[in-house]
Amino acid sequence: QVQLVESGGGLVQAGGSLRLSCVASGRTFRLNVMGWFRQAPGKEREFVAVISESGGRTSYADSAKGRFTISRDNARNTVYLQMNSLKPEDTAVYYCAATSISGTYSPSNFGSWGQGTRVTVSS
Repeated sequence: QVQLVESGGGLVQAGGSLRLSCVASGRTFRLNVMGWFRQAPGKEREFVAVISESGGRTSYADSAKGRFTISRDNARNTVYLQMNSLKPEDTAVYYCAATSISGTYSPSNFGSWGQGTRVTVSS
């Protein structure tokens, strides 16, 4: 497993942008599929985006398509989530997570999680 630490959350007005970062410890980061999830108050944790080990393949939840971009820098052991055109409904705690399983969007298949970073979008 890898240890993950997210940063970059904060308060932003609707229409604004934030870039979340997640730094991983350990030498196996490049071997992991990395994902971003979010959990709003009173709701289940939901999938946002995922990126393959090399960064060559990405996938997004419908709510994120066209607005969010996931990327990674394996030399820096870091995965990013660029969020543009933010909406109040994007308000949540955002988590990055790692898995060795390709093609999965289920939180239950991700074995390593960060502590989360809070994003609040005001209207």
